[in-house]
Amino acid sequence: MATALVASLLLSGGAGANLLLVAVPATLAGAFAARAAGRRLRPWTLVWAIGGAALLLVPVLSDAGWPTFLAIVTTLGLTGYALHGGRGWPSMLFAPVGLFDSLGSGMAWTWRGVRERAGGSQGRWGPVLRTVLVAAGLLVVFGALFAGADAAFADLLGSLMPDISLDQAPWRFLCFVLGLFGAMAVARTAAAPLRWDRLTFRPGRARGRLEWALPLVVLNLLFAAFNAIQLAVLFGGYDKVLSETGLTYAEYARQGFWQLLMATLLTLVVIGLALRWAPRGGAGDTRLVRAVLGTLCVLTLVVVASALRRMDLYVDAYGLTRLRISVATMEIWLGVAILLIMASGIWGARLLPRALAASAAGFVLAFGMIQPDAVIAQQNVDRYERLGKIDVRYLSGLSTDAVPALDRLRGTLRDCALRDIAERLDEEGDASWYATSLSEARARDILAERPVSGSASCGGPTRDEQYDPDADPDDPYDPYQP
Repeated sequence: MATALVASLLLSGGAGANLLLVAVPATLAGAFAARAAGRRLRPWTLVWAIGGAALLLVPVLSDAGWPTFLAIVTTLGLTGYALHGGRGWPSMLFAPVGLFDSLGSGMAWTWRGVRERAGGSQGRWGPVLRTVLVAAGLLVVFGALFAGADAAFADLLGSLMPDISLDQAPWRFLCFVLGLFGAMAVARTAAAPLRWDRLTFRPGRARGRLEWALPLVVLNLLFAAFNAIQLAVLFGGYDKVLSETGLTYAEYARQGFWQLLMATLLTLVVIGLALRWAPRGGAGDTRLVRAVLGTLCVLTLVVVASALRRMDLYVDAYGLTRLRISVATMEIWLGVAILLIMASGIWGARLLPRALAASAAGFVLAFGMIQPDAVIAQQNVDRYERLGKIDVRYLSGLSTDAVPALDRLRGTLRDCALRDIAERLDEEGDASWYATSLSEARARDILAERPVSGSASCGGPTRDEQYDPDADPDDPYDPYQP
């Protein structure tokens, strides 16, 4: 009930500290239910719980919606890990989904528990109810008196209390229901989790050494040939790229980044299938598997570096965008995943599922904490100061995280870059403290101190020197596509 009330009162007007405040009573519900069921707090449960709480700090700091969405989804996944436990692949794959399985059963389970508790403790409900009513009455009466006596206290009280109006009643009722059912699902899962690691999968049939190793050796040779060319051409710089290929930065990067990203993903699939059918006859087979797959992992790391270098060339030529920073971050995580796989081949794969899940959550947390919109604005402003090239129209669509960097611009450029952001803030109005990020509060202060001029003309083309007339119209990296 506490979770439902907090959700109905605070989940309105935006994301901020309200998500973390709603998570506190829900976490307590799960902790009490787990203790009543005799479950002990394990180290990894604490790791997942702390990680989920840290991820909910992202909307407190950042105003951008896309890192906040990733953080919330990842928090739900870590919540599933904390409630279900487990350390194997089934738990890491299915535990996040298992939390939703308790949404229906949690209601019936809670109702049975309430009836059983109420049947033997009817005499205790009266004093509790009277105490709550008396406390609430005292707060309302004296709060109203003090608010009438002092305007400053009234303003403080108004900023702290949520705005309860009839036009928001349907939304608040929905948040109440979601909070109630969510807390019941958390408590039900904590009391009786599904043991996903009890699922057993039949191992693949071991292949002979030649049948297993020959395709992978051929693949390694292909990777080696590609990487040799990459090291000779790509890392030689812009002049080397032009002399060897006749392409521009953008054309060369656009030609292969997505293919290299897909190659990295498929390599992980190949490694998984190869381990399933790897020969398991003895120490010789173990050395063969480590040698072949270790070589493939090392060569794949070079492919990762090549893809990132292509992205670096493209960003240097055309600036940083949300899509570019997102896929580059994903490529870096794939490199970390390959390193973890290599480590598991040396020291054992017991911790590999947890390590991959924790690394993914860590990257989502870091991605949100660096405030990618701020990084994008910073890189583009720095690039403008060096080269005189900037796409103001694209930058004006960023969140308030970008305001401090865009504030470095001068004159019409600054007005055009910040006008849309300032108008969005004016339309939204002043949000409550619990639904406002620190980035939004900082942006409001900057724009209040140095308002945007309404007389600047921001019409016409904004591509400037960045425009690439030879760009593919279907290029996913083209920031000018609608």
